[in-house]
Amino acid sequence: MTPLHRHQIAWLTDAGWQQVLAQVWDATARDCLGHWAAQRLPLVVTRQTASELPHTVALGLPAPARWDKRRITLAVPRNSILYFDAFPRATEVLGLLAVPARAPWRQLCEQLNSCQANARVYGSYGWQRLTGLDHIHAESDIDLCITVSDGRQADAVVTLLQSFAAPRLRLDGELVFDAGAAVAWREWAAWRSGKSTAVLVKRLHGATLEYAPFWRTASTAELVQ
Repeated sequence: MTPLHRHQIAWLTDAGWQQVLAQVWDATARDCLGHWAAQRLPLVVTRQTASELPHTVALGLPAPARWDKRRITLAVPRNSILYFDAFPRATEVLGLLAVPARAPWRQLCEQLNSCQANARVYGSYGWQRLTGLDHIHAESDIDLCITVSDGRQADAVVTLLQSFAAPRLRLDGELVFDAGAAVAWREWAAWRSGKSTAVLVKRLHGATLEYAPFWRTASTAELVQ
C-alpha cells in the first residue's frame, strides 16, 4: 500500500467524487467541490487520526478566493483514491513569479539542486500551478517543502534560503527529513543558532515539541497499514 506523507497530492476516482458530492454541504462548499470534481483537480493529504486509518484517508481542499478561501476537509475511503503524486517542483512555478523575482528564484533552484535537496512548492503558488485558479494574492508567501537527509544538509539549505532576496517575495515552508518529520526552516535556523531550545516537529499524525536531534532516531516511513 502506498505510504502516506504530508503535502502528498491525491486524485480521486469518479466513484470517489460521487461519494463526496452525495454528502451534505453548504452552497459554497458544494459549488467548490462540484468544480473540483468536474475538472478532476487534486486534494491534499492532511493530518491522519487513528480513527481514520487504515481504510479511510483524511484529505483537504484549500479553496481559492472565489470560494471564500474555505478549508474543506474530507474523509475518503482508501479505495476511492486513484493515485498519489506531489506538489510541483520549485522550477515549475517560475512563470507564476513577478519578472524581477525570476532570476533570483532560478538561482535558488540551481543552488538547492547542487545541495541535492529536492524542493517542491505547496501553499498558494503550488495550488495555483496545479489548478490554474486564483490562489495567489499580493501578500502570498512562497512555501517550499525541501527534503533533507541530516542536520548538515539542513543547515546548508537554510543558509541558501536566508540569502535569497527578491522583490516582494518572501520564502516560507519547511525542511522534511527522511522519516517524514518536518520543521519550519525559520524555526530550524533559530534552534540551531541557540535562539530557541526546542522545535515543533510535524508528522503525519500530529506535532510535538522536540529537543533532541529527532532525525537520527525516527523510523524510515509513515505507512498506512
